[in-house]
Amino acid sequence: MSDKYKYMLDEKDLPKAWYNINPDMPISPGPVLHPVTKEPVSPEFLSVLFPMRFIQEAVSTERWIEIPEPVREVYKLWRPSPLIRARRLEKALDTPAHIYYKNESVSPVGSHKPNTAVAQAFYAKDEGVTGYTTETGAGQWGSALAMACNFFDLACDVYMVRVSYQQKPYRRIVMQTFGAEVSPSPSEKTAFGRKVLTDNPDSLGSLGIAISEAVEAAVTSNGKFKYSLGSVLGPVLMHQSVIGLEALKQFEMADEYPDIVIGCVGGGSNFAGFAFPFLHKKFTEGKATRFIAVEPTACPTLTKGPYTFDYGDTAKSAPIVKMHTLGHTFVPPGIHAGGLRYHGMAPHISALCHHGAIEAVALNQLSTFKAAVLFAQAEGIIPAPETAHAIKAAIDEALKCKEEGTKKVIAFNFSGHGLLDLAAYDAYLQDELVDYAYPDELIQETTKDLPQVSEALMTE
Repeated sequence: MSDKYKYMLDEKDLPKAWYNINPDMPISPGPVLHPVTKEPVSPEFLSVLFPMRFIQEAVSTERWIEIPEPVREVYKLWRPSPLIRARRLEKALDTPAHIYYKNESVSPVGSHKPNTAVAQAFYAKDEGVTGYTTETGAGQWGSALAMACNFFDLACDVYMVRVSYQQKPYRRIVMQTFGAEVSPSPSEKTAFGRKVLTDNPDSLGSLGIAISEAVEAAVTSNGKFKYSLGSVLGPVLMHQSVIGLEALKQFEMADEYPDIVIGCVGGGSNFAGFAFPFLHKKFTEGKATRFIAVEPTACPTLTKGPYTFDYGDTAKSAPIVKMHTLGHTFVPPGIHAGGLRYHGMAPHISALCHHGAIEAVALNQLSTFKAAVLFAQAEGIIPAPETAHAIKAAIDEALKCKEEGTKKVIAFNFSGHGLLDLAAYDAYLQDELVDYAYPDELIQETTKDLPQVSEALMTE
């Protein structure tokens, strides 16, 4: 076992292929359905929204998908990212556990999101479209896609959830610096946005609403724009697998292997990117690793949402997928972890959680900020509010090791830094934040309007 703090790979160690979990899934993630016919979608329908290469990746059963060289070249701006042994945090906790984190905050925009943004931008450029429309919650995804579109000379039209647009102006400035057009959602730019504002002029917005606006803008662009999603869909999770693939090599360098793998979940991309390569080892080699997906109590999708088919957006214009969901009409409270406020969850992660391969826990806002401050004071990096959920879960597991006198290896994905989230930290430090657990009765209300899908598809 090494006594190092940091495990670094060379550019030559950058993965040449993404890991596609499709052939290893112990349970089907379910079909993708047309929002009107509720039958499996055709490639023609999806091609209005996505580049054809993206669609082909979604249905591929190849375990390894080659990373295009132009994508790898951009990756080299920050990849491979470091794996850090959090020795100072271990000391602060007085735990026998070994804690590691994969530091994705070293990317130019400070999060894991460019791993798929760059790939999707390359696909759009290759097909000759003008640019992308997209949504963003906290602004991490919008920043990543804006940067990627800039690199490939594409336009970028971002619909940012209104509460985050107000709370996180610096992320908006980052997007605009890369040339993106950013609108608070709901907006006056789309028919659906205008409808929402007519019904509720003070709407805080939601990722479901922002997705509806971005999808509408793409569909009505006469083929000039495609729509880009930063999480949930299979190809996005696959693009993120560079994180876990690098981490596997780095754990070999450390001469250790994780007993517990942790990531925060909103739509599921950073968790999948870190965890899926380790799940591959579990499925194919029998590695006895636990996997913990962490979400906020204010948006308890995996822990309280039913596992069923639902629309991907509020306007019911995006495809229907099988997932844990709080209902497409769900409008979350304005917690600061904006990237964890989606009403649904990636079908692959939902299926794996339903199957029992992944555990899910929900944590409240104050405890995650307390953990984030402890981490910052020990390790010197201020985490994004989303990342703080993974940190809190890792600390909880490390303290269990202390209580039990057991020595386990705990690994989590440090999905992004919080240097543009300091207003949230200020609110926490001034005792202005409160905890909020989304009530069961409201979940019953928001899940009343789920799509009616045939019994044959429900059991597929």
